[in-house]
Amino acid sequence: MADSTSIAPRVAIVHDWLNGMRGGEKVLEVLCETFPDATLHTLFHEPEKLSPTLRAMRVKASFPNRFVFIRRRYRYLLPLFPWLISRFDLRAYDLVVSTSHCVAKGARARAGAPHICYCHT
Repeated sequence: MADSTSIAPRVAIVHDWLNGMRGGEKVLEVLCETFPDATLHTLFHEPEKLSPTLRAMRVKASFPNRFVFIRRRYRYLLPLFPWLISRFDLRAYDLVVSTSHCVAKGARARAGAPHICYCHT
């Protein structure tokens, strides 16, 4: 019988967007310190505006993040945010932790994998 305690769970952290350091990002920093090997999924990512802790994370951003001009006008895409979050492929993860004030809580964990949401209100 294999020792399941020796295998670290694969963790995905999902956050709405990363374009500054406000209250939600302070909570996110603690999650990233708790799960330093996690992959951080987000809609928009501007690393130069983030703390060293967040810049050190492995980040996967949504497709529109590739267009620099959209990053400054991302809120115009608000109606698409729930769909964009649901498109993150989280099947490889054993645990999904989202920190959200908008749509990250809509991330879809694979069947059988827990999704814990820290919802900012």
